[in-house]
Amino acid sequence: MPLLKVRNIETYYGPIMAIKGVSFDMQEEAIVTILGANGAGKTTVLKTICGVMDPEKGEIEFMGQRIDSKPPDKIVRLGISQVPEGREVFHDLTVKENLMMGAYLRKDRAAIQKDLEIV
Repeated sequence: MPLLKVRNIETYYGPIMAIKGVSFDMQEEAIVTILGANGAGKTTVLKTICGVMDPEKGEIEFMGQRIDSKPPDKIVRLGISQVPEGREVFHDLTVKENLMMGAYLRKDRAAIQKDLEIV
């Protein structure tokens, strides 16, 4: 069974279709790449999987559970998140502070500090 299953998703920006009929499976421990030209819909696919954008059509399953109608915070709690590209990080924070923002759901603060120690 695939860890992540995306079936025929379609997402729009207003009246403009951004992605149409995107489908793929991702197996556990697999490395998957989404390639395409600027404006091809790569980021829209990721935002749709993460719940930031709602698909008009299609289904997304994670570990056998439908997630395409879940809010982003519930999807993050399942373990799915998107790492933003350079221009979308918090500019006023240090690199370490940005990484700590990515760990905000973790309860083990001591382990977080250890994970972020500079060697």
